[in-house]
Amino acid sequence: MPDQLFGDMRRHQLAERALKQRLAAMGWSAEQAQSGLLMMYGPDEPEMHRRAASYVDKILKGAKPGDLPIEQPAKFSLAINLKTAKALRLTIPPSLLGRADQLIQ
Repeated sequence: MPDQLFGDMRRHQLAERALKQRLAAMGWSAEQAQSGLLMMYGPDEPEMHRRAASYVDKILKGAKPGDLPIEQPAKFSLAINLKTAKALRLTIPPSLLGRADQLIQ
């Protein structure tokens, strides 16, 4: 799913330019890391969608949206693009690799 700021095409362009300039760029969605950014760290999107569904359920059952509490993400994801790290000649510490939810080859 493309993010709102950078569509699918622009996400690839951003990753290509960062790599060309030898910048270790980081994003907030897994798609950005899959497109070539070094890594991403951000809210777990499937979990956010599940939480949104519970809000919709409450509203459909009569709750006033203004009365519902604001929730912050509770689960975050980390993805590391190993191909980009190799291209940038970076060594990712094993402790960080062990924490990653997704390693992109």
